[in-house]
Amino acid sequence: MVPEPGKFPAGSICSGKHTIAEWLISVHGFIPLTLRGIDNYRFDALHFETPNDLLEYVTKNWIDNFVTCDIDTLYVLETYRKRPFFLLLAVDGPLTIRYQRCLARCQELGHQPPTLERFVIENDKRLFKTVVPTNDFIQNDQDNTLNSDDFPISSIYNIMSMADLTIVNSFLSLQPLYAYLHSLNITDSERLRPSWDTYFMHLSDLAALRSNCMKRRVGCILVKDFRVVATGYNGTARGLKNCNQGGCERCNDAVPCGKGLETCLCLHAEENALLEAGRARVGQGCSVKLIQVGVTEVVYNKSYGMDDMTSRILKEAGVKLRQHSPPTKRLILQKNDFMSSNTNIGDIMM
Repeated sequence: MVPEPGKFPAGSICSGKHTIAEWLISVHGFIPLTLRGIDNYRFDALHFETPNDLLEYVTKNWIDNFVTCDIDTLYVLETYRKRPFFLLLAVDGPLTIRYQRCLARCQELGHQPPTLERFVIENDKRLFKTVVPTNDFIQNDQDNTLNSDDFPISSIYNIMSMADLTIVNSFLSLQPLYAYLHSLNITDSERLRPSWDTYFMHLSDLAALRSNCMKRRVGCILVKDFRVVATGYNGTARGLKNCNQGGCERCNDAVPCGKGLETCLCLHAEENALLEAGRARVGQGCSVKLIQVGVTEVVYNKSYGMDDMTSRILKEAGVKLRQHSPPTKRLILQKNDFMSSNTNIGDIMM
C-alpha cells in the first residue's frame, strides 16, 4: 500500500473533525500534528512553529501517517497541497445537531453554554468571516507566492470547498460514526494517487464535458498498454449545428432511450474515439465497432439503457466488460441520521 502521510480535516464548529482525527489516530495509527499557539486539548500532538516546519518534518518522515486540524487559512492550505501525499477532509453536519454537541461539550468542560443565537453567530463568523450582513463586494487580490502576508484571512467555507473528500456527520453517537468511517475506506491509496482505471475514468469524465448531446454527457478513452490512443465525446458531427443548439431533433424531443435512433444525428463517444484513432468500421453499433477494431476490454462507470444487449454482444465476442467507479468525493446524508426529538444530549458527544 502506498504510504499516506497526510489526512487533514477542516470543518464547521462541533462538526466532529477532531473526533474523526482521533479515529484516524487510534484505529489507523496516524500521528497528530499541531501548530504552536493553537489550543488542542484533545490531542497529545507534535508541535511546530510554522506550517513550513510541519511540512518539512512530514516530508522527511513520509513513511508515517499524520493528521492535523490546524488549517484555517489559504496560506496553510496551499503550503500543504504542494505535496502529493496531502488529502483535505471537510467535515460538516446539521446546525441543530452541532449545537447539541456544543452544549454537551460545555457541560463536560464546565463552561457556560452559548445560546442558540450566539452559536449561530459564531458559526457564521467561522464559516464565512461574517460579522454583520452587508452588500459590499470585497475582492482580494493575491499573487501565487506562498507568503503568509499575501494571503487574505480565509473563511473555513472557502477551505472546505477545496476539500478532496467531504463528510456529513449527522450521527448521534460515536459507534455508528466509526462504522460509517470504516465503510468509506478513507485511507484508500487511490484518494492520493489514482489507479490506472480511475485515472482513465477521470480522463473520460473530462472528455464528457465537451459533449453537446441533449440526452446525456458521455466521454470515451481508447487505451493501449496504459497509453491513451484517442479520446471522444458524444454530439453532432463536425460542421453540423450542435445538439444543444437544436442540431438533432430526436435528442431535443422527449424520445425514450433506444427509440428513434435512425433519426439521431449524434455520434457516440465511442464512435468519435474510434474515428479519431482512424480505425472506425461500419457496423450496427458501438459494441460491434469496438469488437471489430480489436478492443479486448470495456470499462464503464455509469450504466446505459441497453446494457443487456451490449453485454451479450461483448461476451459473445470474448470482450471483457466490467464496471469501475472511482472513490467518491462527496458523501450523501442518510435519512436516518437525523436527531430525534427524544435524543439525550449526553449521547452525542463528539
